Amino acid sequence: MALHNLGYPRIGDFRELKFTLEAYWKGEKSLQELEAQAREIRYQNFQTQIKAGVELIPVNDFAYYDQVLNMSTLLGVIPKRFRQENFDVEVAFRMARGRAPSDDGHGCCAGHGHDTCESKADYAGAMKKWFDTNYHYIVPELEDDTEFTITDTRLFDEVAEALVLKQDASNIDFKPVLVGPVTYLYLAENKGTEIPKLSRLPALLEVYAQILQRLATQGVEWVQIDEPILVLELEAEWQNAFKEAYQTLAQSPAKLLLATYFETLGDNLGLACQLPVAGLHYDGLRGAKQLDEVIEQYPAGKVLSIGLVDGRNIWKADINDAIEQLQEAKAKFGDNLWIAPSCSLLHVPVNLEVETKLNPELKNYLSFAKQKLGEIKLLNDALHDKADKKSLEDNRQVLAAKANSKLIHNEQVQARLAKLDDIPLTRDEPYAVRAILQVARFDLPLFPTTTIGSFPQTQEIRQARRRFKNGEIDELEYIEAMQAEIRDVCERQERIGIDVFVHGEPERNDMVEYFGEQLDGYAFTQFGWVQSYGSRCVKPPIIFGDVSRPLPMTVNWSTYAQSQTDKIMKGMLTGAVTMLQWSFVRNDQTRETTCNQIALALRDEVLDLEAAGIHMIQIDEAALREGLPLKKSDWDDYLYWAVNSFRLTTSGVQNDTQIHTHMCYSEFNDIIQAVAKMDADVITIETSKSQMKLLDAFVDFQYPNEIGPGVYDIHSPNIPTVEQMVDLIQKAAKNIPVERLWVNPDCGLKTRGWKETEPALVNMVEAAKILKKQFEEKIQSA
Repeated sequence: MALHNLGYPRIGDFRELKFTLEAYWKGEKSLQELEAQAREIRYQNFQTQIKAGVELIPVNDFAYYDQVLNMSTLLGVIPKRFRQENFDVEVAFRMARGRAPSDDGHGCCAGHGHDTCESKADYAGAMKKWFDTNYHYIVPELEDDTEFTITDTRLFDEVAEALVLKQDASNIDFKPVLVGPVTYLYLAENKGTEIPKLSRLPALLEVYAQILQRLATQGVEWVQIDEPILVLELEAEWQNAFKEAYQTLAQSPAKLLLATYFETLGDNLGLACQLPVAGLHYDGLRGAKQLDEVIEQYPAGKVLSIGLVDGRNIWKADINDAIEQLQEAKAKFGDNLWIAPSCSLLHVPVNLEVETKLNPELKNYLSFAKQKLGEIKLLNDALHDKADKKSLEDNRQVLAAKANSKLIHNEQVQARLAKLDDIPLTRDEPYAVRAILQVARFDLPLFPTTTIGSFPQTQEIRQARRRFKNGEIDELEYIEAMQAEIRDVCERQERIGIDVFVHGEPERNDMVEYFGEQLDGYAFTQFGWVQSYGSRCVKPPIIFGDVSRPLPMTVNWSTYAQSQTDKIMKGMLTGAVTMLQWSFVRNDQTRETTCNQIALALRDEVLDLEAAGIHMIQIDEAALREGLPLKKSDWDDYLYWAVNSFRLTTSGVQNDTQIHTHMCYSEFNDIIQAVAKMDADVITIETSKSQMKLLDAFVDFQYPNEIGPGVYDIHSPNIPTVEQMVDLIQKAAKNIPVERLWVNPDCGLKTRGWKETEPALVNMVEAAKILKKQFEEKIQSA
């Protein structure tokens, strides 16, 4: 076997899984209908890969929610709050979403994730991002009484399902894909127990050995075991865990292909080369700087799989360059050299063929999952001297055209970027001076209240946007509809008594897409959906060229909103790093360069807002921490340019213009110095879930600027009481000077309804009033 795949998108060509899942959760489809749809998607995925010439096809890369959750149910790692005598798929849905359709009569808020359910049978498992991707997994929970045992048999059912196809196609085989035992333990979290995670490894390996034995009995020859933590900077105890794990699993009758991806192996290279497995997969793109070492050090008698077709991005591969890179490996490994994508194709859209509205030139530079199968086939054929010469020449010409394309390269943007050193990245005065000027301008009370930006996106708002896009109403009608929504939210904020208003963002479909649609250098697909988790799919923008801003993007909306009130109206923008992180990014220049181009475009918007009379401007950087490289040794370089991109966006405003930023739920301890260097006048953060514990980083560091720790969780439909919010703010006030504290929700309110939003904000304002009175009395008595 020479040509294989590590994983394929499971949502279906047109998100069939999403729609069937949501119908099932609502009680509109049966479990049998859901399972039938899943079988059809798996069958179509197999057929697509067979037709593309893939010889070793992944099994168990399908999941209703996510592959780590599947591993938990397979291993019996089910929290006690969800355990029952016999496993069924509803247990998995309860772990992911807090409840299953049979728990109530109407299902749950399908499509929005477990955290927006109207009522929960119990709290769902935590979600985290899968390494540095925008895919999420359900965190395994280890408790005092957790016992590993094969509980969920869907893996074996899907293997049997796949092996039926092998009877009709003798030139193919299937390899099950498992999350490796060391990575699984590493990602798991202890819940109510202090049992060291690695002390559980021997018991876990017993069950992995049983799984491998059972797969071998079914006729499986190869098993892919994903151990992506091998690209992290591991402590010695975790490196030793790999030795223990694979000495045990090497006794299995199945051949093991150890898969790593997303980075170099770094100091773990020697370890990976010595593990007693039959083969190793290496990401030759994100691990490019260590590829030659891997080829040199890995034993020639074993299989080395190399991925030079990008499973994380949507650009055509340079096949001719890849052929050159693999010549040494071909000479050393011969038939033991396998070809694959760099990682699972889960992270890219399914099929470029269905995109009918993309610029034809741009489309010619792109490759989605289905097309990437063709690329690995072409590369494999070329290495065996069987490639179509015309296809190789076409690939060469496409990449040459891209390198010189005027669609991609803008001389004006490049000239401006070349003068970047001429732009000061610091405000004219330090925060201490700016704060005095801003107090004079805004005259805000103690504990000023505000929100993070968005208000509920009602059905009426979505309908108006849809009708405008479909040409059913003209631009003037659409603007009037959005202005009516802005007037409504201004009136609501006036009634509630909020101090600093926002316009509610009714015109925005998404915090990145809205801006990308107005920037040159961005493109959008019709069907470029990628699974984020469960039924939640995202359609990332494509940054294909030099980025610039042809026209102001938010000024008219913000100035209209300001005209409706005498209160302060915040301008609202998405920051450059977040715009970068949540997009497919061009691969012909550094991410830093692209980020600076976006920052320059946003700088123009900030200055236009200020000139139009908007003197409080929020630039959200929700993804700042998400952008951290996987290796800590690379953090400083990333944080340097990421922070500078924020300062590039904001440094041109006057001292009495107040710059806000917002960051979503995050561990701030290890990046707090970088956050401080951003020098935003006010930072708002999610803290309510942690009961203000996440504020500790700001306290310990003695963060010098103003802070708005979120006082209620917007992901929950629960309406917080006045007392709850008073308690949270009092906790914050014990450590943060009250004159630097703001009162706000955790995040934007786009996904909530008005029936929850309005009473929650009423309570929030009342809590601020109580605190203001308490602390004013303390100040007077002092």
